Parts: sequence; structure tokens; C-alpha cells
Amino acid sequence: MQELIEDLYSVTHDPQRGTIHGGMARDGVSEGQFYQVLLHELDAIRKPLVTFVVVRKRHHTRLFAHNHNDQSTVDKSGNILPGTVIDSKICHPTEFDFFLCSHAGIKGTSRPAHYHVLWDENNFIADGLQTLTNNLCYTYARCTRSVSIVPPAYYAHLAAFRARFYMEPDSSDSGSISSARKSGSSTSRSTRAAGAGVVRPLPALKDSVKKVMFYC
Repeated sequence: MQELIEDLYSVTHDPQRGTIHGGMARDGVSEGQFYQVLLHELDAIRKPLVTFVVVRKRHHTRLFAHNHNDQSTVDKSGNILPGTVIDSKICHPTEFDFFLCSHAGIKGTSRPAHYHVLWDENNFIADGLQTLTNNLCYTYARCTRSVSIVPPAYYAHLAAFRARFYMEPDSSDSGSISSARKSGSSTSRSTRAAGAGVVRPLPALKDSVKKVMFYC
């Protein structure tokens, strides 16, 4: 985390004004890990004014329009409209959290993202942070529409998955899984177990791509 922030600082730091405000969106964190993540990761980015947000998408909450027949409250697939925010009733009574459905559901029922604000030195009001979060969901480089969670979290997933294949080039997704299931041999299982502890270092990047989001 500290190396990532130092690299970002070298790119965005203004010698005249310095780094004034910062925000961070984080996913892949269970509710029991909130304060552990806050304790370790906040220290690495402590100097600017920080707003630290965790986004969760693996939950069972679904949102529906009160009047499903009112076309002004639902989209073509019958889901709630993109940009719908819930920050009361079903949220935590004392903590700063909210549900945001930032995307349009094409098929099935849309699942809103659950945002938890763990730290806020920028003193966002709820409406301001919710608007910023929703607007960011329209900036994902791979899509011309809004996405379900803030793009920084999506980009982190893309970088992590790309790095996995650099470090484990023999791994593949559905093909190897299905073939392993069909064979069911102890040889394939033992081979995976034997190589499970071997992790290759990341390859060196050329200077021309070091600060480019090539994994998008």
C-alpha cells in the first residue's frame, strides 16, 4: 500500500500546492475486517485529508420501487433507476453507510453496492459523497454506461487478475477447472498442490508503461 501511494504521489504532487485532498474506495473487505483494514492501510496514506470508503457487493440486500407499475420509478427491466440511494431505515443507526444502485440492470434484479465510510477528514455531507460516488461510476474506461461499483475498485481487480497470470502463467480459468473435474485423477491434484507454494516474481515493466493503466 505504501509503495502504491508513493508512486501516485510522484505523479500527482504539485510542488506549489502539495497534495490537499485524497479519497480511497476499497472492496474485498468483510464486515469483521473493517477496523483491521482501517488501521493498517490508513497509516500508509496519512498525510493528505483522507476519505476512506469500503464498498461491498457480496450481500443479500435488494431494492425495489414502492410502486412497481410507476414507469417513472423503474427502468425497462423493472429495476430501480440508476442513481438510487438509500441511507436510512436499513442502514446502520450510527455509522456512515449507504446503498447505491449506480447501474442499470440489464437482466435480473440489480444488486446495489453497500458503501461504508470508515474515515472522513474531508467532512463530506452525505449527499455530496453519494453524488461523487455515483458520478465516478460513469468514468469506467471499459464501459460507456455506469457500472455497479466505483471504478478504482474495478481497476484494482483488473490489475490483480493480470498480475496473477504473470506470476502463475500456467493457470487458466474455466478450461483447467473443467478438465480437472473430468479427469479426477490424483496426479493433477498433487501437481497443483506441489506447485501451490511457488510464486514467481512480477516481471519488470518498461518505463513507458510503468505509469500507464495498460491492464484496462
